[in-house]
Amino acid sequence: MKIVKYPHPALRVQAKPVLALDKDIQLAAGHMLELMYASEGLGLAAPQVALDHRLLVINFAGDPEKKDAEVVAINPVITETKGAISDREGCLSFPGLYQSVRRFKTVKVEYYDLKGDKFEMTCHDLAARIWQHEIDHLDGVLFIDKMGSLGRSRSERDLEQFIADFEKAKKKGDLPPGLEPKL
Repeated sequence: MKIVKYPHPALRVQAKPVLALDKDIQLAAGHMLELMYASEGLGLAAPQVALDHRLLVINFAGDPEKKDAEVVAINPVITETKGAISDREGCLSFPGLYQSVRRFKTVKVEYYDLKGDKFEMTCHDLAARIWQHEIDHLDGVLFIDKMGSLGRSRSERDLEQFIADFEKAKKKGDLPPGLEPKL
């Protein structure tokens, strides 16, 4: 398992609901946490590792030692939103790219854990931003889609480089043929 980079088609897939909390889902969540920590991320969604499950992992502290800040969320849904705030955002599938993105300031989220227990969480600021970013991934929405025209314009050269790197990896055989980016 590895984190796929833009414009990998898995990033644009609408993830399917998890219907059974089987060993594969548990193993995927564990691997995703390891990858997230190794990449120094705050969250990682299944489409970012080319899985089409509504599964994501978060550590609000970004610290593998702080397990109380860790969440494994199955079939998460944002049920309430409030306010708005713009702030700098990045993504593990776009290494090195950061731009200002407007998000809700507060969100209420419902999700299930790996035991099937239902949880509800209300978050503000950075934690709310992380939830929105990761849930967007489950819907095939990327943070570049949320950028304003200025941020998108400033990111154009980086995006072109991601596409060139993707094409080069395909030609070298590092990616399966027939993967066409969905921009």
